[in-house]
Amino acid sequence: MKTKTLLLAMMAMAASMAAFTSCSDDDDDDNYIAYQKAVDAQVKANKKNDSAILLVAFGSTWNNAFKAFDATKAAYQKAFPNADIYVSYSSAICINRAAIGENTDENGKIVKRNYYAPNFWLHAFGTAKYKNITVQSLQVIPGEEYSRVINYIKDFANNYLGDLDDKYLESLDGHLWLGTPLLNNTHDVARVADILDRQYKSKAAQGIVAFMGHGNPDTYDTYKANVRYSQLEEALQQKSPNYFVGTVDMPDNYKQDVLARMKELGITQGKMELFPLMSICGDHGHNDMAGEGEEYWDAKDEESEDNSWYEYFKHKGFAPHANLIGLLEVEDVMKVWIDHTKNPVELEDYYHSMYPEE
Repeated sequence: MKTKTLLLAMMAMAASMAAFTSCSDDDDDDNYIAYQKAVDAQVKANKKNDSAILLVAFGSTWNNAFKAFDATKAAYQKAFPNADIYVSYSSAICINRAAIGENTDENGKIVKRNYYAPNFWLHAFGTAKYKNITVQSLQVIPGEEYSRVINYIKDFANNYLGDLDDKYLESLDGHLWLGTPLLNNTHDVARVADILDRQYKSKAAQGIVAFMGHGNPDTYDTYKANVRYSQLEEALQQKSPNYFVGTVDMPDNYKQDVLARMKELGITQGKMELFPLMSICGDHGHNDMAGEGEEYWDAKDEESEDNSWYEYFKHKGFAPHANLIGLLEVEDVMKVWIDHTKNPVELEDYYHSMYPEE
């Protein structure tokens, strides 16, 4: 919910760059060096080609998300046989919690994963002197998290630590690329709407199909990217009036706003399928969307941001069913990201690649 999201954002800002909380600056420095050495070692051990592709997600600690990222990496290895594929998280909180094993697998076993921040990977690529580097954003919209990905690349290109070979960095001119998010432009919106309709047409024929995206608060609506959710709903509703797209953090597009739009169409009850409009199904999908039980419903404040979509719509007269399937698990949707990697943009065009107004 919005309260949780803002709290996590504040915690992430206070955290070091992908490091566990430390007691002193010396500890931070030691951690940073240790993480860089660990990533350097992985790159050295896995470097087989002259090209590297770094997949950057916000992150998650759920085992089903780990599996989705593993499958995505495998799909990229198949699509790009002449490139080395790596996966990174941009969220310090997710990196830390994944490393200590916040969640368990289906057998109750604690699962620990190391997903280092993009700056460590890019620096390791520079040390290994990859000749071609592509950073692929696994974000859904070109918003706040995407801008962080861009800044990581700019810092690397500008040799922000001053310890990489400047001649090598100059040689990357024309060989350092960015793959844009899923819904980077209106063409992407139309394509994804077609895919989602093919995937869920039968469900939309029986009742509501509602997608829950993340969204940005007004103050963080970088590139005005929130418009992509409205555009996607419009494109989907041209196929069926039973499609709706809401968010957990976009003003005027919370679950209660989705319900208001349903009522405007005379829809007040019936079957409802809920899907996370996110690359993977993590905390937002499991809790904000699919959470069941008393902890996810406050009868005294029905419009509370802490009420899950499942409980909210159930108490509003619908029969919801939550589907814990992220967009990377829909093969044709993942292919959109892969196509963005095949058609990336160059460094000087990063900011010019944002056209959310269209």
